[in-house]
Amino acid sequence: MLSLPSTGRVSVARILSRLLGALLVLFLAGRAALADQEPGYIRDAEIETILRTFYTPILKAAGLDPSAVHIYIVNDPGLNSFVAGGQNIFINTGTIIHSERPNQLIGIVAHETGHIAGGHLIRTEEALRDASIKSIIAMVVSAAAVAAARGGSGGGGMAPGQDPGLRSFLQFSIAQEAQADQAGLRFLDRTHQSARGLLEFFQILQQQELLAGIKEIPYLRTHPLTVQRIEYISEHVKHSPYSDTPDPPEWVELHKRMKAKLSAFLAPPGAAIRDYPETDNSVAARYARAISYYRIPDLKRALPLIDGLIKQEPNNPYFHELKGQMLFENGRVREAVGPYQQAVKLAPDTALLRIELAQAELETEDPGLNRDALVQLKAADRYENRNPDTWRLLAIAYGRSGDIGNSALALAEQAMAEGDRPMARQQAERAIKLLPAGSPGRLRAEDIKLEAERKPPR
Repeated sequence: MLSLPSTGRVSVARILSRLLGALLVLFLAGRAALADQEPGYIRDAEIETILRTFYTPILKAAGLDPSAVHIYIVNDPGLNSFVAGGQNIFINTGTIIHSERPNQLIGIVAHETGHIAGGHLIRTEEALRDASIKSIIAMVVSAAAVAAARGGSGGGGMAPGQDPGLRSFLQFSIAQEAQADQAGLRFLDRTHQSARGLLEFFQILQQQELLAGIKEIPYLRTHPLTVQRIEYISEHVKHSPYSDTPDPPEWVELHKRMKAKLSAFLAPPGAAIRDYPETDNSVAARYARAISYYRIPDLKRALPLIDGLIKQEPNNPYFHELKGQMLFENGRVREAVGPYQQAVKLAPDTALLRIELAQAELETEDPGLNRDALVQLKAADRYENRNPDTWRLLAIAYGRSGDIGNSALALAEQAMAEGDRPMARQQAERAIKLLPAGSPGRLRAEDIKLEAERKPPR
């Protein structure tokens, strides 16, 4: 495992020479993989909670409401992060996996927060107002893939005009980048955190840009990088009283677990078992091996590992969640309900856990559990509205209970959340015919019908 120092005066050039070789291989592999994967984002309650733990102090320092800022984990191995479509921060899985400590991720989001706080998104908010999260990600990832192809062969698979469109929507000016740097550095100082991680990230990007054969780096497509910006941040690191402040030990442990989990889920199982061998008895390593064995699938090895982690940390909801997932995805649905229930009990305000529990309960086809699934899904919607999975499962639960009107309404909500206006209108009209006049459900269906009929702005 390559390492970047959090303190001390180790030569950055020597560190980068070791790191860049590995990053070049990973970048090229990621570039090839883009052709075979549909871009999208990953939902994971634990990883989202960890990232929010890291980022909340920065968002508060910027005067933003953390609950109003949404963080999306893009399933892409490249090094990239960006902001778009309002107060939405996107960060690639590759950026998380290749980071060596929390401070690097915090430095990146401090810069992105600078764009939000600086009002640099007014143009993109209007242009992308009706764009779904998936379509924003698809646009960015597709443009990066085309840019990479052009850099290597001069070709490209995107229709003419798309790439310039991306630039006009998402690319910030050099002046705005400098302003975001300055704001990000202020936020780091206000929270007594080092800017060294941000400096290291920019130095890595600068060196990558100089490597032969790589003419377009995803991050640099939307974040023009200059020597002056790097020099400015370097000077700040030299003089800030917080430059050598270490990450809190508990954050370091969370970061290790997050990386282990992502690596174990995204890499071939054999790779994770190799990277986290049996000789490593840390929580992160056992976590990664448990996930890898379950993916093989080899529950005889996976279940004892996760049971051991639960015994060590009985109040960790995500260990219970993983056990539920192992059982559920291996056809042991009834057994999965208990671990999911325990996960919800330990983290009741986490919508994704309630959705997983409801899905397991519905799969049992037990009428009693169907009633509880409705309770779980309604609660999930209160904690996190506009989640298509919540509405899809609600439609099933209402349908099984004989409430066809609310089932149609849930399908209309799902379609609106996914940006499918024709389907939303169709299901809303069904709900209007089935639900009593003046009832809350009927009124909501009428609102959805009107919204679905509204023409999106050009």
